[in-house]
Amino acid sequence: MEPLTVILIVLALVVCAYMSWNIGANDVANAMGTSVGSRALTLKQAVIIAAVFEFCGAFFAGDAVTDTVRKGILTVDFSDGTVDAVLSQDIAFGFIAAMMAAATWLTIATRMGLPVSTTHSIIGGILGVGLILEVKHGTSLIDWEVVQKVVMSWVASPVMGGLLGFFSFMIIKKLILENENPIDRSRWLAPVLAFPTFFVLGLALQFKALKGFISKAATNGWIENKYDWLPVKENGVFDPWADNAWIPINSIMLAAVIGAIASLVLYFVLRRIDINEEKRGFRGVERIFVWLQIITAAYVAFAHGANDRSNAIGPMAAVWQVLSSDTGELAAKADIPLWLILLGSAGIAIGVMTWGWRVMETIGKKITDITPTRGFAAEFGAATTILVFSMPFLAVPVSTTHTLVGAVVGVGLAGGAKAVDFRVFGKIAASWVASVPAAAFGAIVLFVASGGESLNMIVLLPLSFMAVGYAIWKSSGEVHVEDALSDVGGDGHSVTPFELFHAHAQEVEKTVEHMLEAVNMACDGEDASEAIQATIDAELVADNVKSEVRRLALNDMRMGVQISLDDFLYMVTRQDRIADYAQNVAEQLAFRPLFDDEQAKVNLKEMAKAVSETVAKYEDAVEALRDFTISGQTKAAETKLAELIKEVNLKEHEADGVEAMAAAYVFTNGEDAPLAAMHMYRVLQRLDDVANACEKAANAFLPILNR
Repeated sequence: MEPLTVILIVLALVVCAYMSWNIGANDVANAMGTSVGSRALTLKQAVIIAAVFEFCGAFFAGDAVTDTVRKGILTVDFSDGTVDAVLSQDIAFGFIAAMMAAATWLTIATRMGLPVSTTHSIIGGILGVGLILEVKHGTSLIDWEVVQKVVMSWVASPVMGGLLGFFSFMIIKKLILENENPIDRSRWLAPVLAFPTFFVLGLALQFKALKGFISKAATNGWIENKYDWLPVKENGVFDPWADNAWIPINSIMLAAVIGAIASLVLYFVLRRIDINEEKRGFRGVERIFVWLQIITAAYVAFAHGANDRSNAIGPMAAVWQVLSSDTGELAAKADIPLWLILLGSAGIAIGVMTWGWRVMETIGKKITDITPTRGFAAEFGAATTILVFSMPFLAVPVSTTHTLVGAVVGVGLAGGAKAVDFRVFGKIAASWVASVPAAAFGAIVLFVASGGESLNMIVLLPLSFMAVGYAIWKSSGEVHVEDALSDVGGDGHSVTPFELFHAHAQEVEKTVEHMLEAVNMACDGEDASEAIQATIDAELVADNVKSEVRRLALNDMRMGVQISLDDFLYMVTRQDRIADYAQNVAEQLAFRPLFDDEQAKVNLKEMAKAVSETVAKYEDAVEALRDFTISGQTKAAETKLAELIKEVNLKEHEADGVEAMAAAYVFTNGEDAPLAAMHMYRVLQRLDDVANACEKAANAFLPILNR
């Protein structure tokens, strides 16, 4: 082998590793972003799981798609088993250019915040060099039927992912979230919902990871017919009309057994989970579904590795075959070296661990209204779609990004995230269109510049790496990834606006509790100064949380329910008034002693109790509102919220009655101490203001129910 060829092979392998690294670094958010965003996994846990399962998927299950990328897009005459050396060398050079162009585009586009796809990029690069080769050699090379199939998959995969996500969440919503006891229902139904995940994964392991072992078993006579276990192929191509083509019965039965066993294990695990009082209701359901989302997150990572390994390994396999052979010819059949598979698989895993965590963190924080139930539905839809398209009977490379976008939108349409911004599809379409020509243009420029000469390519590749390094250096700092998935969910945060709104309500309730303590102490003749100060301090804490709620809402107008930003900010203001009035009550107590009349003090305590009950009922309504938003806006949650709003109004009405009675007593019996009586009346009024504020705050929820 000539020294220049050796150097070129080494550089090509570096390019392959760089492409693999980009796959892990850029697309890992597709596998783990929803899990991080829903807090089902910590960032560290997500990185570890992603790295392991991305590697396993790439190493064990990427063969079929790899072959499509290696020689399926460019069709050449293999009638003699090989292609002549001149064309083969040009193809090899073209594939090197395609990999470099695609990888460079991925890196730069990620830094620019563009939603791109590794699949689109590499296929664009291959199509670009294919057009040049057709002109140079005066022949037809691009298999437009295969290209058409690939392009159709880019449309079909988001649709299929969306449908699976839609129906998955609809099942969860109708059978679990709408149930009177959603926790008990989810304990036994969640494993049933996980069964399809385990089943499809079992099929994938047999069709892809174990197909070599199954073929060997048939050759050695251990099994009667390998097509009882594998999809039927004729001359290396799936034959849908052959006997048992679609129903390899043994594999289906084994996959069903695997799915049943795994689901049974999950059932016993979920039974042991203790849902305490803090995790009751829908929050308890989400805690249970954390387990399912972890499973589906690993599922997505495996599927992503199986599908996207081909984007790096496919072209490199052809390059290695041509440059390392004595004849320099491309063969129709070629065994992909194990070390090359390891290179691509390890590159993906390293990309996850080195740069992917930054992207994952960005995506995770940008995803709003993603809970474990929704995340499970979206990830199941995406992973199943990706694995189906990467099966041997299709072997079509699909966009993981766009498939998951489709699944997220499908979940949204099921009522799980009403804030889906469909304007994002303009951005998706733009990136969809831009990725292919951008990579194609880069591949054409690099290939033409090389002139088909090894020395030129050896010089150009380092220069390309230097250009990429310069681009990264000039844009060093935070990674800004505005990809389709994050946009669909919105500019999100670790909590949703309504979760933080509930946290604000809890701080408001604490303020009222301190105020009530001050009232009771003053009525009992005790020093209430500490309780008064505690009320003032608690109101300040509530104000700080209010500011955070407003900031979050202003940065994320998509709330997860159909409500305007102005209406939501009005809700926040009304809720904060409760704390303001509670502080005012405490301040009134600090002005002077209460009216020295035992019955008046008893009446004031009764008023304080009525206000306390109103505030408590209001906090229950806010918790129900939070659950309404995270439950997918189920009818059960809507009914509960509506009932609690009515109960708040009823409690406020009862407080009005107590206030009227107490005020009448003060005016009747306070003639001898008019200033003290007037002060007592002012305290009663301010307490009534607290109850009235609860009523107005609760009624501010009505636009959500009347959407």
